[in-house]
Amino acid sequence: MLKPFTFSVVLLFVGTLTGLAQVTQRNILGNKYTLEAVKQALVPRNQFNPYPKTPAEWKAALPDSVIAHTLKAGEDVLNYKFEPISATLSLDFVRSGDRERHSKISFGKRNALIDLVLAESIEDKGRFTEAILNGIWSICEESFWGVPAHIIGTGLPNVEDNIVDLFAAETAAVLAFADYFTGEKLDRINKLIRRRIYHETNQRLFIPMLKNPDRYGWMSKKTAVNNWNPWIMSNWMTATLLLEKDEARRAESLHAAMLGLDLYLNGLGEDGGCDEGPSYWFAAGACVFDGLELLDEATQGKVTIYNEPLIQKMASYVYKTHIANDYFVNFADADPKLKPDGIMLYRFGQKINDPQLKQFGKWAVEKYPTAVSNNGFHRMRKIQNLLTVKSIDPTKNTYEPVRNAYFNDIQVLTARADNGFYLATHGGHNAESHNHNDVGDFLLYANGEPVIIDAGRGNYTARTFSSKRYELWFTQSQYHNLPMINGLGQIAGRSYEATNVKITVNDKESSLNMNIAPSYDKAAGITVWNRTVKLNRAKNTVEINDDYALNQKPNSLQQVFMTVCDIDITMPGKVIFKTWKGQSVTLQYDPKLWSISTDLPSTEGMEYVSFKTKWDNHPVQRIILTNKALTQKGKYGFTIGMN
Repeated sequence: MLKPFTFSVVLLFVGTLTGLAQVTQRNILGNKYTLEAVKQALVPRNQFNPYPKTPAEWKAALPDSVIAHTLKAGEDVLNYKFEPISATLSLDFVRSGDRERHSKISFGKRNALIDLVLAESIEDKGRFTEAILNGIWSICEESFWGVPAHIIGTGLPNVEDNIVDLFAAETAAVLAFADYFTGEKLDRINKLIRRRIYHETNQRLFIPMLKNPDRYGWMSKKTAVNNWNPWIMSNWMTATLLLEKDEARRAESLHAAMLGLDLYLNGLGEDGGCDEGPSYWFAAGACVFDGLELLDEATQGKVTIYNEPLIQKMASYVYKTHIANDYFVNFADADPKLKPDGIMLYRFGQKINDPQLKQFGKWAVEKYPTAVSNNGFHRMRKIQNLLTVKSIDPTKNTYEPVRNAYFNDIQVLTARADNGFYLATHGGHNAESHNHNDVGDFLLYANGEPVIIDAGRGNYTARTFSSKRYELWFTQSQYHNLPMINGLGQIAGRSYEATNVKITVNDKESSLNMNIAPSYDKAAGITVWNRTVKLNRAKNTVEINDDYALNQKPNSLQQVFMTVCDIDITMPGKVIFKTWKGQSVTLQYDPKLWSISTDLPSTEGMEYVSFKTKWDNHPVQRIILTNKALTQKGKYGFTIGMN
């Protein structure tokens, strides 16, 4: 059953959309709480006990099954070999572009350590302490806690200049948890261990963040920042609250992290949309929640902004972009499939009093009970999840998918039809975070199965975030559901955008109309290209209509559709899509106007390996319609319906 929510609205935005990705100086946390207020509210470190420490406390907090699972996770890594990270391994990135060999060892060490620490805290028999000692020491001995991809140019870290990246902050939080849960046992082995934890964390995180945070783009006060900001802020808060003994410095650092978190919130639009997509939301909006939980806990509820409308809207984004099962809207680098962290969503829904988010979380817990956020990162979240298992309302979820949603700030429209069609489309611009050149793109699902897709991203390598990014096929508009004019596609950059954007949502239709001409290479010769992507509710069809004018007759004009379905193109004027479960969907086109061909984008090379398996082992296929009656001006359309 669909959530009974419809509305009738027409919104028009004329000209350049300067409101997109602009900074609004809300400074919600900074304006509401001064440093002095934080000092007054902050629970002293020696009284701050947010998590269980003894077997009795753990037993009271966790179900027996979770205790057994956590102990088993520790036992599985009891003999884990904490390998050093060699210079050769660090140089992989600049030599070959590979990131995975380094990450496998680095991330593996941290995941093993947190599993050992939790197991020892729960069991309290000393069985895991030697392994914990070796894990801590091995990590402290590393020259850099981050990944080589985040070091500009050299591949090797400059130990005289500590750089804070996502994983340096993550590592600090991991060591802080090791200190919190097993610190007294470490002291009994050798009192230098905890001193080493603090020293390394202070040098690699605390001092750089207090001394010169402005050096980092993810701390920009002038431009919108991405998931790096809340991800790092939440880990900085964790390490500060658990490790810093100087109470004045502890409050100063916490307040500085609050001001840092404001920078992310300042960069959001009023609708709280995440231009990085739902899979990145779990490292962005969800990290904001991690930080807010820490502030709430550390000040006994005296520092809280859960009732702010922006926080409410930011949270709702994740269920408004949910398609079905583990499919989510995946524009830009976002992945099409993710198993949502239901316990975190449930907690977030509770805190902001959003029944829909809470029920979505319960649905996710029931559907994917073992799901965790972001492959083991965000360890504070993992621990909070463990402590929430017992308190989840045991009644069956009442989650109902959202029928319509529109995010003005990122110009994303989603719509669901009675026949099972799910449509998502967007305008926006080509300088979004994790950008693909995809202004005017759309995707279509039928009863939860992909029909017309955004292919998603490949594997991250040296090229992914370099000047060669747009040499990768999956970033190019030519591999999105968009037109190609004179063989040319869209260009990356803030000025390459949709204009004259209009949304219509009512009982008859959900549609987005926009001029996508400004997003294209000027050499394509486009004067205007008005595209309408519409879910026709009366007919249960999706309609794509283009109305264009060029500065001269084109040499070629093509329209691309991307799919992972089996397709039949033998009947003129029809493309029949067969989904994996046997549904049949037909795209109709004018065979007098178009010829048709297909190709398979490359899956060879390290950037493309994931496309062998990303879509449940189905290959991504490109359908190309080539115009046979070229004119300087014209109109054409496509209709997609369920058979």
